[in-house]
Amino acid sequence: MMSSQKVLHVAGWESCGFYSRCLSVLKSLSLLFPTRLRVIQHAFPDRSSYRAWLLEDGFRSHFTDPRALEHTSSPFVWFGTGEDATHPPSSDCIHSYLGGHDATLDWCRQFMAPCEAVAEELQMVDDGHKPDHGYDYDLVVIGGGSGGMAAAKEAAALGARVACLDFVKPSPAGTTWGLGGTCVNVGCIPKKLFHAGSLLNEAILQDSPAFGVQIASEMHANEVSTKVQWPVLRENIQNYIRSLNFKYRVRLREKDVTYLNKLGTFKNAHTIEAVDKKGRSSTITSSRFLIATGGRPTPLSCPGGDLAISSDDIFFMEQSPGKTLCVGASYISLECAGFLAGIGLDVTVAVRSILLRGFDRECSDRVGKYMEDHSKVKFRRGVVPSKLQKQENGQIEVTFSDGSTDSYDTVLAAVGRTADTEKLGISSLGIKVNSKNQRILGKYEQTDCPNVYAVGDVLDDTPELTPVAIQAGIKLARRLFGGSKEPMDYVNVCTTVFTPIEYSCVGISEDDAISKYGEDNVEVYHSEFLPLEWSLSNARSHSSAFAKIVCEKAEPQRVLGIHYVGPNAGEVMQGYGVSMRQGLTYKQLTETVGIHPTCSEEIVTLSITKSSGEDAAAGGC
Repeated sequence: MMSSQKVLHVAGWESCGFYSRCLSVLKSLSLLFPTRLRVIQHAFPDRSSYRAWLLEDGFRSHFTDPRALEHTSSPFVWFGTGEDATHPPSSDCIHSYLGGHDATLDWCRQFMAPCEAVAEELQMVDDGHKPDHGYDYDLVVIGGGSGGMAAAKEAAALGARVACLDFVKPSPAGTTWGLGGTCVNVGCIPKKLFHAGSLLNEAILQDSPAFGVQIASEMHANEVSTKVQWPVLRENIQNYIRSLNFKYRVRLREKDVTYLNKLGTFKNAHTIEAVDKKGRSSTITSSRFLIATGGRPTPLSCPGGDLAISSDDIFFMEQSPGKTLCVGASYISLECAGFLAGIGLDVTVAVRSILLRGFDRECSDRVGKYMEDHSKVKFRRGVVPSKLQKQENGQIEVTFSDGSTDSYDTVLAAVGRTADTEKLGISSLGIKVNSKNQRILGKYEQTDCPNVYAVGDVLDDTPELTPVAIQAGIKLARRLFGGSKEPMDYVNVCTTVFTPIEYSCVGISEDDAISKYGEDNVEVYHSEFLPLEWSLSNARSHSSAFAKIVCEKAEPQRVLGIHYVGPNAGEVMQGYGVSMRQGLTYKQLTETVGIHPTCSEEIVTLSITKSSGEDAAAGGC
């Protein structure tokens, strides 16, 4: 499947038959598949002017592919960027070399093959690694999170000598944790368990009476009541996480990975200084390094911002957070607000602009509406904290940007994350970072220093998701030590936001599809429905689930994105990710027999288009 629109540049002289044939075929494909292919032609008046540009002016010398450096014939075809032709073609539009007449027609045949990927050729810079390099290790991984450990274990399994450094710097509030990184300790695992607890509490309170489940207190009162014991929930979750910390250390040892509880800083491209928790320093050398240090929550910048905690701290609080303000509209903020409200706390979310930036706008708004209407989360929109001040009673008084104030027991900052790269010493190696978030810039997980690589949340322009980091780490290890040429595919990755009503998706949003391909080239099928498990509950009567698929309008209507808002969203979406990677079309999706009665069934029965103007509300079987 083509993961995005390809831009092909075709250069040759006008009377060349091979150039004309290639151009004709490519233009036909771009006409049939405008969202998948754009062709930019560069026509020279004669053979001599073409060869002067290609050879004498040295255009081909801008490519690293040795085949391009030897190319003399017409046409000369390459992947690149740009909207319109420039004459002569600029080297700024270069991405990678495709070939001449025969190679281009071969690519066209692959392009038309059903459910087959047209793989862009993997080109990595030689990092100088040799089996007899003489360093302490073949690979040193800095960071013991999901991506780092996955790469370390895979590299060791392929015969490499590997060490993994992991050192948790305390949060500003002083919180620390064990081996495993953000996901296990202060991210996905505790978040999902708290979320599960909040859903259980809501189900008992709101749904159980309609199913005839009689709670003991119901026999003596008109209303069911529950009380979530935060210390018990916290301790049980932390005990489970500590068991995972121990298992990770055992697995590293079983895979012959040397585990070092030390903080690493680069001295040069092949040497790091490693400092343990007692301040003792040692030097470690390696042929290759992998940075997998992840990210940390970005603190509030307003006066008193240090009074706020973050997601690094919330799961370790010994007592209930009480009345809580969650600052930010990120998925982290909304997930925390959701489970805190679900266990019965008074929760407010301060939103500067929109919810879940980067996700589908329609689905994000539905999440917010459900949280506000059903979960009773309060939203302060269009404001940010301008000052935090500790009060005598222990609460925190928050002054907002609109001048209003309120007091909270806990303020949770979730305004974004910053890559943990500041003290790695990578600037001395010439490694560039994104100035906005300190994430490392690179291609195919390779940084500007060829023997230093990066995976996970520390790498710029990649999804900040644990399974992505794991997969990227494994694939990188296989390329470095197993002879693989397969790159990580960062497109069509499933993800789920675990808010009170969950939201899962794969592919691109409706907004991005229209922006990228044009509104006239996009079709959206959608449905609003009541999940069967909600049908008896009066508390759910004003809520509904939602599903939509975003497709190319032209046949065969390739599916660009699938979105679902409802219960068990992660379980619903995972299987569709497999299909999306295989080039799923609308016809293939709707010819799949659904499992009845399920929410997932709604996705394979979608038939109402937005463009039709028909009501998306579904009814009956």
